[in-house]
Amino acid sequence: MHSLEMQGKERYKYIKWKRVMSLNKIETSLLGIEGHIKIWDPESGEVFVRRRNAVNYENMSVAIANLLANASGNTSTHEIKTMRFGNGGTSIDGLGAVTYKATNTNSASGSLYNETHSQTVDDAITSSTDNQVIASHTSPNNFSDVITTCTLDYNIPAGQDTTDTGTNMNGTYVFDELALYTGNNDLLTHVVFHPVQKSANRKIQVIYTLRIRSSFADL
Repeated sequence: MHSLEMQGKERYKYIKWKRVMSLNKIETSLLGIEGHIKIWDPESGEVFVRRRNAVNYENMSVAIANLLANASGNTSTHEIKTMRFGNGGTSIDGLGAVTYKATNTNSASGSLYNETHSQTVDDAITSSTDNQVIASHTSPNNFSDVITTCTLDYNIPAGQDTTDTGTNMNGTYVFDELALYTGNNDLLTHVVFHPVQKSANRKIQVIYTLRIRSSFADL
């Protein structure tokens, strides 16, 4: 009898301990961000680049936190405002071999290697679907997309070559890197790719998709 009573008490202690452990379980949210770009001619359908990007996680965390808090930055706000292009992301040797540089996403002060063009994509300013940032979500998925569209029309940028037959891969508007920047001038992402020339005989459009995925783990 005594033995049965002790077993009951021990079982009760075990159940109670297990319940306490369950109540004290920590649920940790995991937030992942991945990005992909497509650079193409929306009229001919030709695709020049499909590539994944690198994320500046420090600047991205600052932007997300401030957007959730509806807080402004030092110079402006933290939403995506511009897509910036440069020509310093690669080097080409005498035989035409292309070397891709590392992305500048490991520091809050990261920037393009050599910025040559900046275009506003905040549709609150542009009022255009050709240059806009939208959020897309389909329930009940645990991810949402931020889709940035940037269109370089025939007349953009000023000073470009007339045709895309240039042989100088170091030309001002032979782009090999681009990035998304906030209104507070923080680099959020950076991608380096094979050089693409922008000239007056073709329109180029960039579709930049950032997928923000949320999940959780029990600790």
